[in-house]
Amino acid sequence: MTPTESDPAELPERAEAAGVSHAGERERAQRFRRRLERLIGIAATEGNALVPLRNGDEIFGAMLGGIRSARHTVDMMTFVYWKGEIAQQFADALAERAREGVRVRLLLDGFGSRLIEKEQFDSMERAGVQVAWFRKPLYLSPLKQNHRCHRKVLVVDEETAFTGGVGIAEEWCGDARNPNEWRDTHVQVRGPAVDGLAAAFAQNWAECHDELFDDRDRFDPHAPQGGSVVQVVRGSASFGWQDMQTLFRVVIESAEERIRLATAYFAPDAYFIGLLCAAARRGVEIEILLPGPHTDKRVCQLAGQHYYEDLTDCGVKIFQYQPTMLHTKVVTIDRTMALVGSTNFNRRSLDHDEEVMLAVLDPAFTATLDDHFAQDLERSEHIRPGRWKRRSPLQRVKEAAVMPIRRFL
Repeated sequence: MTPTESDPAELPERAEAAGVSHAGERERAQRFRRRLERLIGIAATEGNALVPLRNGDEIFGAMLGGIRSARHTVDMMTFVYWKGEIAQQFADALAERAREGVRVRLLLDGFGSRLIEKEQFDSMERAGVQVAWFRKPLYLSPLKQNHRCHRKVLVVDEETAFTGGVGIAEEWCGDARNPNEWRDTHVQVRGPAVDGLAAAFAQNWAECHDELFDDRDRFDPHAPQGGSVVQVVRGSASFGWQDMQTLFRVVIESAEERIRLATAYFAPDAYFIGLLCAAARRGVEIEILLPGPHTDKRVCQLAGQHYYEDLTDCGVKIFQYQPTMLHTKVVTIDRTMALVGSTNFNRRSLDHDEEVMLAVLDPAFTATLDDHFAQDLERSEHIRPGRWKRRSPLQRVKEAAVMPIRRFL
């Protein structure tokens, strides 16, 4: 067992070490669990083992190791699959397993993965990898063009799964040591929650392919692997209110002590800004960690900066990560619960795209993510309220200019 996995027998001691009494943690966790189960309608599962993976050096090694060890099935979906050495490594690993008789399925978003090299694509198909495209723009009705599959899921042998923020591209390689190595978080999952991630894959695969399963899918029951309680929440591209919005609303309104939010793209609507301000006014400490000088979507950053003044006036603390692009999608609540997956805190993720998040009830896992957050804060710049109010007229004009399109960001 790795140091970041949870042994059920150790949970009380590790919870107390994280500053939470066992009785208080258990009561709070149960309250979170029942609210989410009842309001989203998805049961949480017990007996899961989670390993948080930080940055490409850890993430890609674990994912490639999982693929190379596959004996029966590999199901993988991603938004970004671009050119480069790491993309070739994944193509080679998937092709090698397919040649050895493993059923390999790869689902690529028709927009996000459009830069994949043709030879990589062709080599996988020649080896027997089943490759499908999710909503290629040229073949879509206008109503579907804006609804993308942003989920990142890898399921190996129905036993081990991975999800988080990482795409298959050179930008995610390394360890966030310089602007060329992005900062991100992924999670390895073993236990019953694997089924929830497999369902996220199946939901999108069913739209793109006639065959949903075959005789290599075993559908075996999961034995307990650890002590984490996990609810897998899927956000679907649609009109109107959806489960991902409910997930964020419930955790913000339920927080009693602290919310830590790290997101690559921060452009919520005024409603969620109001939820954050209301939580801060009732005494919840709120820290938001966002990209700083290195961002791949400056327009989205400007849309979020429009709300900095409102948030800081309420007591919300905002930090901008300095070394490189921050691409994480992690929330921790009251040292008890964590959200991690593909969803950003922006209109695109909450309203438009296919997303998946793990809602994890495990104080030890949450403490690890809180520790990562604290380390990232040491490399970040605090947005001082008084200083932000004195920002330049040009900055204000830029913020106002992007507001009409913020619902698409």
